[in-house]
Amino acid sequence: MIVQRLKKEVDNEYRKAEKYYSILSVVNNLKLTEREVQLISYTSIKGNITYANVREEFCKTYSSTSASINNMISKLKKVGIFIKEEGKVKINPIIVMDFNKDITLEISFTHE
Repeated sequence: MIVQRLKKEVDNEYRKAEKYYSILSVVNNLKLTEREVQLISYTSIKGNITYANVREEFCKTYSSTSASINNMISKLKKVGIFIKEEGKVKINPIIVMDFNKDITLEISFTHE
């Protein structure tokens, strides 16, 4: 068994979330775009991406449009990252984290 430890300091919860979801994308071969990772991260921290004010804030922060958010939501629902719960578009609870805390990930690649 090979053990490798990496330690990376991240300046805020949004950047930490982006790193986390980028790693999930790579490990699971999801091929998420940078903007999709940003939307996932933002939604994870905000709780949902349903309300107009939350979408507007995302658009201003990331220079995006409402139409592109809708397209990304559709794709991310298909792959199971976003779910609709009680009328709100949210992150699948399986991959929600508290990005205000330190995170340690363990990734195991097993040999058949």
